[in-house]
Parts: sequence; structure tokens; C-alpha cells
Amino acid sequence: MAASIKPLGDRVVVKPQDAETQTAGGLYIPDTAKEKPQRGTVLAVGPGKVENGTKVDMTVSENDTVLYGKYAGTEIQLDGEDVLIMRESDILGIVNG
Repeated sequence: MAASIKPLGDRVVVKPQDAETQTAGGLYIPDTAKEKPQRGTVLAVGPGKVENGTKVDMTVSENDTVLYGKYAGTEIQLDGEDVLIMRESDILGIVNG
């Protein structure tokens, strides 16, 4: 990715994983019926936020695979790729392994 983005505060930039193209039974899913991905890879992390005069560090870091809400974040294009920028609180969890 040639262009870079530095998120501010408690925001993170996430590259969504591609939506499933096939069901477990082997049927192909048309583009119009695909679920919006809810899993992605963290590309960039902001410095954290200040809450009640105390700095709160970020829990996620670059290259973490995370789960987020279906309608979380704002879609933007970065070097022709669709990415999401969202608050860390929109992330539901970090996937291990």
C-alpha cells in the first residue's frame, strides 16, 4: 500500500476480508446476496485517547485480525482498496490464530 494514513485518537484502519463466495454446501453466492464482512486486518492504529485526564493506550495493534459490528466504521478508499476507519470501541474482539 503506497499511500499511508495515520488514524487519530482511538481510531483504527481495518482492511475487511473478502466476503464468502461459496456456502459450506458448495453453492456460489451472487454479489448481491453476499454478507458484509465482519472480520478484517488492522492496517494502522492511532495513539489512543485521553479520558478523564488519563491516557488510555490502544488494545489492538497492526496486523491483528479483528471482528467488528456489521455496520461499524466508515468506508474509504486508499490506493484503490476499500478500507474501514473506525473507533477501537467498534471492534468486538481480536481473533487468535
